[in-house]
Amino acid sequence: MKKFSWLPPTIFVAILVVAWHIAAARQAVPIIPGPWAVLQGIGELARKGLLVKYVVASVFRVTWGYLLAVATAIPFGLFLGWRRRAEMALNPALQVLRPISPLAWIPIAILWFGVGDLAAIFLIFLASFLPLTMSAMNAVRNIPAIYLQAGSNFGLSERQLMWKVLYPAVLPQLLVGLRLALGIAWMVVVAAEMIAVNSGLGFLIIDSRNAGNRYDLVVAGMVLIGAIGLLLDTGMRSLERLRSLRWGYGTD
Repeated sequence: MKKFSWLPPTIFVAILVVAWHIAAARQAVPIIPGPWAVLQGIGELARKGLLVKYVVASVFRVTWGYLLAVATAIPFGLFLGWRRRAEMALNPALQVLRPISPLAWIPIAILWFGVGDLAAIFLIFLASFLPLTMSAMNAVRNIPAIYLQAGSNFGLSERQLMWKVLYPAVLPQLLVGLRLALGIAWMVVVAAEMIAVNSGLGFLIIDSRNAGNRYDLVVAGMVLIGAIGLLLDTGMRSLERLRSLRWGYGTD
């Protein structure tokens, strides 16, 4: 059965494309382009050398902003989850900052870094940092007490307890947080590129809209964003098959 697990989603996508084609063909006023027009738009971008340029620009910004957030937020969140006094002191500030949309920081990002890659990377970092911090904190909280008690009974020091019990125990739940944060980062880069930079898939959408209402390129940018987002999520989900993480998701 696993051999044909790709079949239902493929059929569903095919149905959506057919429905899209029929809806576009029956428009009284041809505004929304059909699948073939969008495919031609993607081909046009490829011929002009813009397809690779814009995709690489967006992935570059997401990679740096996301990795910076991972490198700082996860240790910070694990520390807060492990040290309850630090959590009590800093958690109110985190809860105040958490509801603020990363897009609200766009004017400040442009003021600090100007229009360019640094502003977009900063926004992606902010968008990823707090979700990753909260995921790491909650992962530590959700460790069954019996794990820590067993480690203490075996005479593990606090340092050994963290390496041999804490980190392996939080990895499965932390991976969920990593997936969610990557999705948020990918959404934010698109919004940031509409305002703070002059390249990338977000810029493609807004520029195509302003430069002659090229809705075929607008939808092409949307399709590319969705396809790359799917690839990123698939790559993150593949980590669940690692032996060191598989225990946290049960067995087939």
